[in-house]
Amino acid sequence: MNLALFDLDNTLLAGDSDFEWAQFLIEKRVLDREVYEARNMEFYEQYKAGTLDIHEFLDFQLKPLSRHPRNQLDAWHSEFMKNRIAQLITPGARELIKRHMLGRDLCVIITATNSFVTGPIARALGINHLIATEPEQEDGEFTGKVLGVPCFREGKIARLESWLDEHNLTWLSFLESWFYSDSLNDIPLLNKVTHPVAVDPDATLKGYAEKKAWPVISLR
Repeated sequence: MNLALFDLDNTLLAGDSDFEWAQFLIEKRVLDREVYEARNMEFYEQYKAGTLDIHEFLDFQLKPLSRHPRNQLDAWHSEFMKNRIAQLITPGARELIKRHMLGRDLCVIITATNSFVTGPIARALGINHLIATEPEQEDGEFTGKVLGVPCFREGKIARLESWLDEHNLTWLSFLESWFYSDSLNDIPLLNKVTHPVAVDPDATLKGYAEKKAWPVISLR
């Protein structure tokens, strides 16, 4: 059996679901544009530069979830999927996933974006396994806090290895492993797999991939 890991934002999606979710809430006037838009852009630029404080960002991102009942959030998310996400799923991404599924590889999306935002996207892509940053819940409602280790940078490795252990698997369970990502933040996990692939990469990852002679591809 082989393992195929996929980053989500700017890899399988031609955009960032985290950023788009905040912008969607701003446009619906759920979040105040003056307060949130500049901050959302600032965090996105920090992420792309590799300087993001993940806990500061998660406080910004998860707090709005705690201010609204889950049924309202789910209704907004359905609209978000139709109006924002559907057009970000490229034919190239679907073809890549299909190729690995036909090869009977274990396919997993692993993303720093929280599971509330990304769960429906994973389902839309036909991938059953998702490892994401987990928002804390009490009685089915979000508290605004993060649960456990954020799935970010080295945290992706920790979360993946915990997930493998829960499924009675280890790295040695797989003859080959792939990880597809666009981001310099994923270099730690890219170095763990047998087939690291840079997908529409940022400048830092592209340079790193070229030095390592890793494949560089586009899904757009």
